[in-house]
Amino acid sequence: MNATLPRLGLIVALASLAACRTVGPDYALPEGSAFKRPEANAAFIDTQNPQVAANQALPDRWWSLYNDPVLDGLITQALRDNVELKAADAHLRRAAAVYEQALDAGGFEYEAEAGVSRAQLSAESFLQEHELPVINLADGKFAVSYQFDLFGKLKRGAEAARADEQSVAAARDLAQVSVVAQVADSYLEICHANHELHVAEHSLQLQQRSRTVTERLIAAGRGTPPELARANAQVALLEAALPPLHAQRSAAAYSLAALLGRTPGQLPAGVIDCAHAPGLAQPLPVGDGRALLQRRPDVRQAERKLASATARIGVATAELYPDIRLGASVGAAGLLEDFGTPMTQQWSIGPLISWTLPSSGTHARIHAAEAGADAALAEFDHTVLQALRETQTALDRYAQDLRRLQSLRIAQEQAALAAEQNRRLYQGGRTPYLSSLDADRSLATSDATLAAAEAQVSRDQIHLFLVLGGGWQATVAPTAPATAQASAK
Repeated sequence: MNATLPRLGLIVALASLAACRTVGPDYALPEGSAFKRPEANAAFIDTQNPQVAANQALPDRWWSLYNDPVLDGLITQALRDNVELKAADAHLRRAAAVYEQALDAGGFEYEAEAGVSRAQLSAESFLQEHELPVINLADGKFAVSYQFDLFGKLKRGAEAARADEQSVAAARDLAQVSVVAQVADSYLEICHANHELHVAEHSLQLQQRSRTVTERLIAAGRGTPPELARANAQVALLEAALPPLHAQRSAAAYSLAALLGRTPGQLPAGVIDCAHAPGLAQPLPVGDGRALLQRRPDVRQAERKLASATARIGVATAELYPDIRLGASVGAAGLLEDFGTPMTQQWSIGPLISWTLPSSGTHARIHAAEAGADAALAEFDHTVLQALRETQTALDRYAQDLRRLQSLRIAQEQAALAAEQNRRLYQGGRTPYLSSLDADRSLATSDATLAAAEAQVSRDQIHLFLVLGGGWQATVAPTAPATAQASAK
């Protein structure tokens, strides 16, 4: 009976420990976070822009709204060959492996070992006066143990690893969003640069014809050398506008090649010759704040970092409590010729409790983990507010640039009309050459300004798609940042 009591005590102690709960806070998105504010989930501030559809959801493949097969092909190639996305995929695989490792922590562990040796034992250690004979030794052991996760240390570790994996997945989506936007921007930049080159070359041709007329008028005695000098100066100014446009197109082409995983100059046929940038055939769909926050990968990434930091509080808190294992082993050790006989057999079974008594360092690690969670929450709120700010700013800039573009189109039409009328009057000898030259200069400036404004509107569209977070498809589309609940084996 005396031998039974200790066993009963051990059983009672283990049963009491088994009733222990997982330490540390269970993750839930704080009610006071910026993500849950009604204002953050409301419609965007109306910019009075008819080219924006606030009540329509952004499609996953937003570039399809341009209805441009070339752009579709470029983005498809970039999603396949871009080196940044390949690196992001590798990081995701590594994070998944770390999560698998966390799931495998604890539970059953197995160990096997065996060895054979030829040795001579020390005679003096056995208080012998004569040298002992050389012998052959053998030993082998198989052991199994089970770690009880009584306080949730392993569970919280798995939760943290799972949240880290999801954070890396969001980072991968963020990289994809960026790459898609950069490809579209570089392609449209090439198209607009070619258009601006065409406009500049056309203005140059008009001015060259005007100079030729001036030369003829001088030959006929109706012009003066200063008029020819002014014409030559205008031609030179228009020629000086061409090299920057060529450099702009080349830079966009090199950037696009790199995004496609190619070296400079390895663009698909016809891309470098794009003369007309594609435009949206419908108002740009933007949705509302709720859809934005659920879609943006950086918001998901920040939320998952918060979940991971919260789980690590539990990991640190579990250090206050003991680790308990139940182990058993069987094996044999002795002379090689006797190996396996009852005389060499050995076995053991029993619990193992290891407990590092809590110190100030343990409590400091808990406080550090709590501070890390507070910092992650602040970063999450910052990311949410930044996403809303970026989107609203992009919407306002897009609206204002569209209004500017409309005004510039009217100005260009009037400048073209004035230039044509002054050119005819000068050729008819009814107005001085300076008036015609000023009109041509105004037309050239209007054409260049209009082309640049059209390019800016295209950049505004791409930037708006970028801040809206489109261009990826999540495996599961949650209605709110999900809580990762992972359990250790």
